[in-house]
Amino acid sequence: MAAVERSVDQVTAPIERDLGFSVEELADALSLPAVEVAQWLANDRLPGGDSGARLAEFAALYHHLRRTLLPEAIPLWLRSPNRYLGGSEPLALLRRGDLERIEAALEAIDSGFFV
Repeated sequence: MAAVERSVDQVTAPIERDLGFSVEELADALSLPAVEVAQWLANDRLPGGDSGARLAEFAALYHHLRRTLLPEAIPLWLRSPNRYLGGSEPLALLRRGDLERIEAALEAIDSGFFV
């Protein structure tokens, strides 16, 4: 069980640190209660079911962000209006669960398009 707890910490701590998210912002981005995310961070509760699936999807997006953008640029990119996304902030799409559109914008950047 300790290995699972470490993996939760390995996923959530870098996301919280690198994206500049508070516990509340991370919970909001995952559409989950802040108390649940706080418990993950404290390793008091492991994500399961839909929560675990959301965390896994978000972790994959986080890794794509890290591959595509400089770490210091990620929080700004997430919080800035994006023409590729119809003027929406990627963070707003994240809150709605529209990870596919964010992934598409990152793939456009990966392909050499400035978005």
